[in-house]
Amino acid sequence: MHRARIYAMVVTALACILLTQSAAADSQVRIVRLSDVHGTVQIDKNSGLGFENAFANLPVVQGTELRTRENGRAEIEFEDGSTLRVTPNTTVRFSTLALTDAGKRISAVELVEGRAYVNWLGKSGDELTLSFSQERLELRQAAHFRVASSQGTAEIASFKNQLIVEGPSGSTKVEKKKTVTFDVGDNDRPTLAKNSAEDPYDQWDKQAIDYHDQYSKNNSTPYGYGSSDLNYYGGYSNVAGYGTLWQPYFAGVGWNPFMDGAWSWYPGFGFMWASAYPWGWMPYHYGNWTYAPGFGWGWQPGGWNSFQGGIHYVGLAEAGFHPPVAPTGTISTVAVGRGGAMLTKAPAISTVVTRGSAGLGLARGSYSNLHQLNTQVAKTGSVHLQAAPAFAASSRAGASGFAAAGHSTSMAAHASSGSSGHASGGGGHSGH
Repeated sequence: MHRARIYAMVVTALACILLTQSAAADSQVRIVRLSDVHGTVQIDKNSGLGFENAFANLPVVQGTELRTRENGRAEIEFEDGSTLRVTPNTTVRFSTLALTDAGKRISAVELVEGRAYVNWLGKSGDELTLSFSQERLELRQAAHFRVASSQGTAEIASFKNQLIVEGPSGSTKVEKKKTVTFDVGDNDRPTLAKNSAEDPYDQWDKQAIDYHDQYSKNNSTPYGYGSSDLNYYGGYSNVAGYGTLWQPYFAGVGWNPFMDGAWSWYPGFGFMWASAYPWGWMPYHYGNWTYAPGFGWGWQPGGWNSFQGGIHYVGLAEAGFHPPVAPTGTISTVAVGRGGAMLTKAPAISTVVTRGSAGLGLARGSYSNLHQLNTQVAKTGSVHLQAAPAFAASSRAGASGFAAAGHSTSMAAHASSGSSGHASGGGGHSGH
């Protein structure tokens, strides 16, 4: 009897240890960002709802499937700033988003069909495995390439560094500026293309890379995802008694960071907040929002060890402030204010920027020098913006025209890498 009792105690102890280890393993999950959305993009979060309309700043977790329709494009941003961009009629599945005990990020993505661009920065030993057709590509260093998969053929074109693709026909080297096609009907037999033809979406991919390169180059935080948007859409200031605070341009009196967004439900996580603002990723998952009299709401960088669900602030808020509360009794997406789904609409020919808009409705990189535009809005209350070209590396071509109340003005300024004179937030740690 005594031995049986000891045995039971040992078994119970072992079970507890295994459960603890399992919980620790399960905690090594990662969440990446749906960073840009154009047209119709849909997401399946394994919530039981199937595909839902997607919008920028939705978290992407392991098991997520993302698809674009005929007019849809999307970008997914990983923690170090690496990006995956998908063109119309494309489906991708995030089969693995894991973090090892050593802090290495392991990602596995399957291109089910369609066409995608990968700009992998290869930082900190992180690994990406991309599967397409019957092929498999493992990345442990920087790479930039285009990949496509359909019922008849598959194709990969390298823009940076050599790639080695593994498939049923063995290893295939894809040299820089070369394209290899695979015959799906012939066991993925590879053929080196004579010419590496340009794709209609190559320019979109290049513009996106130029945007991230320009606006994230002064980033001093341990994370890259979202840093370029912070530098484009706002700036840092040293506020007495509060330290370094980041604030979006066009914030205005009465604005608070939780006015516009949506609650989106994820299995194992519950409801997470997705901000409607194009810069709305890092400030909602790290650090804290705080309200400083005479300055307004600002974000305090930090807290890099803890990924938060979206609604968090410290100190006393402004009078009458009520933070949004996560819904109960449903798992459907619930919009707050102007919501997040509105950002999937086609860009308007022109728009009016007002105090309190905080960048909502402004496509990233579409207007140069938002700092100057912010000053004009503060003086006049609103500015009417004419149609602007997409972001370009030259940024001289990114001049924008705007008309303020009572007069019209034109502006041709270089896009800056951030707000001059502002301090940059810092910290240390990697991983969730």
